[in-house]
Amino acid sequence: MKQTKVRELPPPRGVVERIVTLALEEDLGRGDVTTEACVPPGVLGEAVIRARKELVVSGLDLIREVYRQVDPNIHVHDRAKDGELVAAGAEVAMITGRAQGILGGERVALNFAQRMSGIATKTRRFVDELPEDSSTRIVDTRKTTPGLRALERYAVRCGGANNHREDLSSAVLIKDNHIAAAGGVASAIERARRHAPHTSRIECEVDTPEQLQEAIEAGAEIVLLDNFPDEILREMVALVAGRALVEVSGGVKLERVAAIAAAGVDIISVGALTHSAPSADLGLDWIDQHA
Repeated sequence: MKQTKVRELPPPRGVVERIVTLALEEDLGRGDVTTEACVPPGVLGEAVIRARKELVVSGLDLIREVYRQVDPNIHVHDRAKDGELVAAGAEVAMITGRAQGILGGERVALNFAQRMSGIATKTRRFVDELPEDSSTRIVDTRKTTPGLRALERYAVRCGGANNHREDLSSAVLIKDNHIAAAGGVASAIERARRHAPHTSRIECEVDTPEQLQEAIEAGAEIVLLDNFPDEILREMVALVAGRALVEVSGGVKLERVAAIAAAGVDIISVGALTHSAPSADLGLDWIDQHA
């Protein structure tokens, strides 16, 4: 995998605080009976979060926020950066402070970092499949874990890809059920043009060459080619002839990325970046303790 830079700032602090608060209430709401029974309150210690396998880091702000809420006197020292590709065995963060707090926050901190780093790592693999000179973008979808969209979309950016629309109010995206309910492609696009803000582009999903032609003639500015086989993508891009941006979605696997990009597609949307990314292998190792 290649190194890349994070393109945008982390999620808003208020969002991070709310999500971490809920997670800690779920896991630490009534205390940590094991740690409280085994470790005296005054014991101080050091621990390190380490990558067990090669991965792309994401979620350092979440680790910091977990320990800020557990114990403000615990300090998290970054050993890597979000968006950085690290080798197996690399230190990602060092944590120092009261042992009870370090152990109490361990699982929640790791859950966030593992989830986000897993998404970033999977995303980087897709981005790496793009040809060197390609202008095609890899983007995510709204297929995110409820309540965690801001974190998962940031992780996608850490992996070097881009985000699709943030929510249903962000852009007009006419899909098959909209077309069916509106009475056809042209009708849906015409209605959208009358009601959508003038600053919003209109994107329309199409399933057949006939729908594609209808969408272009109706003035769609982006067309979404859904589940088209690779062998006819070039024909569809040629049919568009530069009159709209072309997005491809539906069953996009790693091995298809280069061929889709080579067909002249502008955007490849991949729901699997968020809905099917395995958690990255990160662990917390205890280093030292003292009273």
